[in-house]
Amino acid sequence: MPHSPTPADPAARLPRTVWMLGLVSLFMDMSSELIHALLPVYMTTVLGLSVLSVGVVEGIAEATASMLKVVSGVWSDRIGSRKWLAVTGYGLSALTKPLFPLASGAGEVIAARFIDRIGKGIRGAPRDALVADATPPPLRNAAYGLRQSLDTVGAVLGPLAAIGLLALYADNLRLVLWFGVIPAVIAVALLAFGVHEPRRARPERSTAGSRRKAVDWGAARQLPAAYWQVVVLAALFTVARLTEAFLVLRGDQIGVSVVWIALVTLVLSLAYAASAYPVGLLAARWGRKRLFGLGLVVLALAMLLLGGVLPLGMPGFWAGVALWGLHMGLTQGLLSAAVADAAPAALRGTAFGLFHLTIGLMQLLAAIGAGWLWQTIGSGALFTLGAALALLCLPALALWLHENPQKKEET
Repeated sequence: MPHSPTPADPAARLPRTVWMLGLVSLFMDMSSELIHALLPVYMTTVLGLSVLSVGVVEGIAEATASMLKVVSGVWSDRIGSRKWLAVTGYGLSALTKPLFPLASGAGEVIAARFIDRIGKGIRGAPRDALVADATPPPLRNAAYGLRQSLDTVGAVLGPLAAIGLLALYADNLRLVLWFGVIPAVIAVALLAFGVHEPRRARPERSTAGSRRKAVDWGAARQLPAAYWQVVVLAALFTVARLTEAFLVLRGDQIGVSVVWIALVTLVLSLAYAASAYPVGLLAARWGRKRLFGLGLVVLALAMLLLGGVLPLGMPGFWAGVALWGLHMGLTQGLLSAAVADAAPAALRGTAFGLFHLTIGLMQLLAAIGAGWLWQTIGSGALFTLGAALALLCLPALALWLHENPQKKEET
């Protein structure tokens, strides 16, 4: 009987592919966060857009990415290859990086943001499925946690680089934005030349007509109930959670200077990076459900601090930012691992695509709603509502998140 490694085994080493994909994510996120850490404030103070407009832009951008993830995920299943779809997505995002320093108005910045999200949409599901293809089931919590941690290390290095370069080049913003191109190019090169894709059999297609369809929605019926329960839970959770843009805007609202506003992204990314991989390892002992429940409670506490319901002033705001990052570390890798375990191996790309599509649509609704509520009832009430919604997700978590979905692993 073949030995199946567990996280406690000496042989339980994560595959090289997982480490390389983590490094790819690190460099691309470093590039993106160097550029995007200041965008919400830039759009409101320099370009004169409203908070609602920022919510619409961010929501549509993320929804665009998520809609493309379902197409790229299905195609990665259909053609039997994931790597080169991911290379295409990362390459497209890299090509957008020079558009930010070259932009002369709001339209160009928004166009660059959308094109970048298109690249993210193409690469996301194939990359996540590739992690599952390369990793034995007992190690998947750790694998997704590691990739997420390395991704978030990039989100730490990006704002740090932005602050240091602005100081070095006397606030020459356009010049600093050009530095974002360098790590993006490195990310694409690492993926193209450093990642080996495990060989998989192509799934058979019963009719010629199915080959012509960009997405075979009938495949969704083959996904088990355990998978759809994870998707519904993630959708509810997404509605409760505000995007990073609203944290940056809240910092600007309470008096964090523009010079230091990138610290919002830096602090939350540090907490995220420090927690995601250890959480993946802890899940083998404590279980996903317990850690995810802790993540929801941490999110609620973060929202109360960010909204000023717990009146701790500026220290309370920064504590809320750190806890917001911690809740991401407690939840995001575990959700990806739950999707990978619940979906059949031949449909993992499709499963991740539909998962990300659902998340993106919920982000669109939540971002537009949050922008409107910010302007109508105020930011404090908005964060309080988010805290209440996070706690209301706990019953759904108890019912729907399964530790060991009853399915046979396909090889």
